[in-house]
Amino acid sequence: MAEKPTKRRVSGGRTTPKGTHPEGYRPDTVSHTGHQDLPPSPPWVAGIMFGLLGSGIAVLVLNYSTSFWDTSNGILLLGLALVLGGIIAATQYR
Repeated sequence: MAEKPTKRRVSGGRTTPKGTHPEGYRPDTVSHTGHQDLPPSPPWVAGIMFGLLGSGIAVLVLNYSTSFWDTSNGILLLGLALVLGGIIAATQYR
């Protein structure tokens, strides 16, 4: 059986101290997004968000419970579209 080669030690670590920047460094982008400058969302945005999410989930549950209609791809897509609309509305909520 062959012997295992000995592991060589490599000195690792940072080459520069943490938190330093090169001389004259200026970032290309500004980290400020301007979110604080925007007013809060109107109350109807939250209503639309929860309404679309709730109605989408209700349509999906009713689609598979088969109490009102047979399981259908069209109804499934309607429920998924309503949920997606609620998610899109949630991205606009501030």
